[in-house]
Amino acid sequence: MNSYDVAIIGSGPGGYVAAIRCAQLGMKTALIEKYSTLGGTCLNVGCIPSKALLSSSHHYEEATKHFEDHGIEIPGEIKVNLEKMIARKQSVVDQTTGGIDFLMKKNNIDVYEGLGSFKDATHIKITGKDTGEIEAKNIIIATGSKPSNLPFIKLDKERVITSTEALKLKEVPKHMIIIGGGVIGLELGQVYRRLGAEVTVVEYMDRILPTMDAGLSKELNKVFKKAKCKMMMSHKVQSVERKGDEVIVKAENKKGEVVEFKGDYCLVSVGRRPYTDGLNAEAAGVKINDKGQVEVNEHLQTLTKNIYAIGDVIKGAMLAHKAEEEGVFVAETIAGQKPHIDYNLIPGVVYTWPEVAAVGKTEEELKESGTAYKVGQFPFRALGRARASGDLDGFVKILADKSTDEVLGVHMIGARCADLIAEAVTAMEFRASAEDISRYSHAHPTFAEAVKEAALAATEDRALHV
Repeated sequence: MNSYDVAIIGSGPGGYVAAIRCAQLGMKTALIEKYSTLGGTCLNVGCIPSKALLSSSHHYEEATKHFEDHGIEIPGEIKVNLEKMIARKQSVVDQTTGGIDFLMKKNNIDVYEGLGSFKDATHIKITGKDTGEIEAKNIIIATGSKPSNLPFIKLDKERVITSTEALKLKEVPKHMIIIGGGVIGLELGQVYRRLGAEVTVVEYMDRILPTMDAGLSKELNKVFKKAKCKMMMSHKVQSVERKGDEVIVKAENKKGEVVEFKGDYCLVSVGRRPYTDGLNAEAAGVKINDKGQVEVNEHLQTLTKNIYAIGDVIKGAMLAHKAEEEGVFVAETIAGQKPHIDYNLIPGVVYTWPEVAAVGKTEEELKESGTAYKVGQFPFRALGRARASGDLDGFVKILADKSTDEVLGVHMIGARCADLIAEAVTAMEFRASAEDISRYSHAHPTFAEAVKEAALAATEDRALHV
């Protein structure tokens, strides 16, 4: 039987990053993955493939709607070859997962292909291609999550689908009905709207992206409506029925009336659930709570002190970069170091176009806590760089403490916001004030100038270009 200092169950961003950090710290490390490719949901059927399709569909939309504005004329009809687009997406996935294979070899990490389940607190049984048993002094659970469903919906994975199937459709839908106005539904909805599908978003709450700042929700809703998506807020789905190639969704609106939507595909994107199937956690004394999450303390230890858990399988936002931070945190904790994670400073991003990104507190949270704050906001359309590229939608909003000027939250929607948010995270990590941000130089012309201008607006309302 092979023995290890650390064994990790699950090879998503949390698991494989934890494995690399453990190996860097001199620990003999094993990684167990039940699928034939490493990388988990994110690399195989989540973050990476969805960004590939968002990028491809964005190119198509630019070519059909905006090239002419730039003096680029393409004779004849511009067509979508969905099969080729999906194939390109898969090649991106294959290159990325192959990169993880390389990193495991480079760091001398033993990879086992099979389902890992606890025999006891220090032994893991592996069932699959590599059947057997290993021993480990420390074990990290990084088994991730799976798409959630509503109890009355039957997912046939053909017409009533999850995000996994939506990433490999054989045709562009005529009408895609999306249940859920969160990140996944909006990103995939925008992909297929660009490619020509009619899109209807049916959301239970009164706005899309209900956990983000309301200003961002309102602005993105405008963008989707401008693209002729139907945005049905405050609608409680009651039933989803498939009849041949047609899907019928019935929902109750806020007036109590039952409304009906008919389409050829229904994407169910109502969040994700922690995945612990087959883990046999109880054999190791690991507690799983009512939400299906593995219970951990502030050191990410389970009730069994040599067993840790990270990522989507524990409490908190289900984000790849959160899982990565936790993977490093646990590796360094096992090594006797004293790492730290500030969960308030883990950014959230929606990769639609315009992109949406945020870090820190929302206005709603500040109001609820009674915190006195001030707001600085700057529109992208006032930027020379935005006008030059034609990306005029959106704004940057900075929330700062009214008395100390410390930045409490940054919320942005616009071009390249997924990248711009890192500036806000850095500033807040060092407890910057709005004036601090306003006083360091931002290159001109850039989208990043919107951050400086919003900081100026939050500092005695002195934005320069609006």
